[in-house]
Amino acid sequence: MKTILVIEDNLDVRENIAEILELADYKVLTAENGKIGIDLAKKNLPDLVICDIMMPELDGYGVIHVLSKNPETAAIPFIFLTAKTEKADIRKGMNLGADDYLTKPFDDLELLDAVEIRLRKNELTRKSSNVSIDNLNQIANEARGLNELEALISDKRRINKFKKKQVIYAEGHMASSLYFIVKGKVKTYKTNEDAREYITGLHADGDFIGYLSLMENTEYIDSAMALEDSEVCIIPKQEFFALLYSNLDIASKFIKMLSCDVKENEERLLKLAYNSVRKRVAESLLMLSDSFKKENNGTFAMAFSREDLASITGASKETVIRTLSEFKDEGMVQLDGSKITILQENRLKAIRN
Repeated sequence: MKTILVIEDNLDVRENIAEILELADYKVLTAENGKIGIDLAKKNLPDLVICDIMMPELDGYGVIHVLSKNPETAAIPFIFLTAKTEKADIRKGMNLGADDYLTKPFDDLELLDAVEIRLRKNELTRKSSNVSIDNLNQIANEARGLNELEALISDKRRINKFKKKQVIYAEGHMASSLYFIVKGKVKTYKTNEDAREYITGLHADGDFIGYLSLMENTEYIDSAMALEDSEVCIIPKQEFFALLYSNLDIASKFIKMLSCDVKENEERLLKLAYNSVRKRVAESLLMLSDSFKKENNGTFAMAFSREDLASITGASKETVIRTLSEFKDEGMVQLDGSKITILQENRLKAIRN
């Protein structure tokens, strides 16, 4: 139940207002002058104050001035009640912080409407303020967590250099570290019994790898190899988990990454199972383009072996080479040794879709 303080020196008016508000299920406190009203406001912290302007002892302007200086009462909505209608009087009250004016005489509906509007507006403002504070706290917590993570990955002592085709971690070995690619390009892949590779992911600057096996506390489910000379930050398992357990925002970040990985892998498996080779090669080229940086003119160019492209596509090397030649003849790609340049990405998307 909302509490309303009515400060009015006229007994009949004061009792009439109190009766109307009580019938509308409000709890009402009353005061016959400004000094008593201020004491009641400080002790009870009402949800709204209705105050006459012209009163003995202390007028309405004095009441709002005192309440506005007190941190506990400054935010209480304030409605002036007056027989005065001069613009100067209204402006003076508003300048002091009044939220509304009721001019005598007024009817029941005018009073109740003014009260409901002010209470509703104050409630919305309060909720908005709480949301803002929650957001700030969330941002602050996330910032602290990200700063701690940033400190880990920017520690030069943890950064290792890997040559092109050098293995970063191997499938089947117990997961012991989290890897962050500072600079370079890396592929993750699985190998079958016939030593054939299937590329599970392509990664570049700013990507984390190896976290799924690390979080499951199992052996690495795939291997990672540098596609070019790369710099990788290696974060020991214990330090990663210490940060993960102490900061919910960091934990949430990696859970979202895991969810995205699961969704992407499901989609890739479906495409491998049902799409034509032409669609799958187009999909693989677009995957390269999305995973690695484009040139300044918007095209994508990279030296990428046909074996790796075949392992992404799920087709033989010969089939991939033949399909690439078709794309070249159609003007969609340019081939220069192992270098592939995508010239018409939209046409590849059309094939994929």
